[in-house]
This record gives sequence, structure tokens and C-alpha cells, in this order.
Amino acid sequence: MSTKKLGDRTVLDKFRQSGSFKCLFPRTTTPDLDAVLLNTAGGVTGGDTFRFSGKAAEGTALTLTTQACERAYKAQPEECGQITNHLTVETGARLNWLPQETILFNGCTLDRRLRIDLCPDAQTLMVEPLVFGRAAMGETLTDIRLNDRIEIRREGVPVFLDAIRFSGDWHAHMSKPHTANGAGAMALIVFASRSAAGQLDPVREMLPETAGATLIRDDLLVIRVLAKSSFALRSALMPLLRRLNKDTLPRCWML
Repeated sequence: MSTKKLGDRTVLDKFRQSGSFKCLFPRTTTPDLDAVLLNTAGGVTGGDTFRFSGKAAEGTALTLTTQACERAYKAQPEECGQITNHLTVETGARLNWLPQETILFNGCTLDRRLRIDLCPDAQTLMVEPLVFGRAAMGETLTDIRLNDRIEIRREGVPVFLDAIRFSGDWHAHMSKPHTANGAGAMALIVFASRSAAGQLDPVREMLPETAGATLIRDDLLVIRVLAKSSFALRSALMPLLRRLNKDTLPRCWML
């Protein structure tokens, strides 16, 4: 999908969808465009492949979110679920990538890639929250395979790269005191904008003890959050995202 400018509003330019991966466009009271990604299959398991490509054209503003939490289900041996997202933000545009949590189920095998290409003076706010199993059901992740890669480039030059590659007992690994000390969820937030430096101190004042923020460069703020549960994670994320997104959040986050 891609956007274009119509007067002072951002509207849909090109759009195509197929399979169980759908996109909805809720009505908004702002001139920006909101899009909600929906996996009608209910989750991702071995053998599934999902791809999304989105572009915010010059001077437009696009927010992308998901209707609900994504679920990475148990996969059969030698099978893998794949999710590939590629976002392009043209000059003077802003794209918010704000999916809700991805819940990892025991036995899941997930290969997920996110790439964001930024043009000059383009802005992006992205979050990727992960929940480690279904705590309410007493689930622990003793056997998972996860390959997760996030890459941001500006004018073709890499400015941020984050990668996780893990196979085995996730619960045992994350329970180590100097790894995650038994956290049940985590999230990464990246804010690429000329205003990023001015957000560092206010953001740090908002963070819980199990989170940190750093300014990699003047226009790139990175925040990492560990939380005991998915509820605690969301409670920490919502005020942070609101602050970095002009005090607004997609309606799906409020349900």
C-alpha cells in the first residue's frame, strides 16, 4: 500500500491485498491516514508466509497498527512461520509502525524481518512488543526458535540494526539475572526524528526501573523495556508512545 496527499489530508494511493492478510482503514478525525493490519487466520505457524509493504509518500503521515495481538503458534518440525515487513518513508513524511504485542507460544518457530527505509527529513516511530508465552495458562517457553531482525536505513545507509537469533529453552535463558531476570515481556521502541534528542530526558523520567533509553545519534532515540507481564509492558508503553506520537494512539490500542 502507499499514500498520497489530497489537500491537507493523507489518503490511500495504491493498495492490494490477498490471502488471509487484510488491511482496514478506520475513520479518523485527523488529516493523517490510519491503517489496521488483520490476520484473519488468527496467528502464524510453520509454513505460513506473510508479507507487507507500505510507503508514506512525500509530506504524508501514515500510522500502521494491528487489530489484535499476533500469535506465533507451535510449528511442526522443520517448518517455520515467516513475517516480512518493508516500510518506506519519503522526504518530509512520517510513518508510525505501532503493532500490538506478538505472543510467542511454546514450540513456535518464527522468522520475522522489519526493514524501514528513510529519505531525508523523514520520520518514523516504531515499536515491537514481544510476550513470552501465555502466563495466565502457566505456559513457559522451553522450546522455541526465533529469528527476529529490525533494520533502519536513511538514504541507503544503515543507522540501526537489532537482531535476535535463538533456539532452545527461552525461559531458562531469560530467567538469568543478567539477561532478563525472569521478565515475561519486552519491547523495542525506535524514534527517528529531528526532535529525538529533545525527547531523551523526558522519556527517561517516564521509564520503569527495567527500561532504558539512549540517543544513538541526534536524530535516533532507542528505548528498551522489560516487564514482568504483558499488562505491565503495555502500561509502560502507552504513555511513551503517546508522548512520541503527539499524544495519540491508534484506537485498537485502547480496546
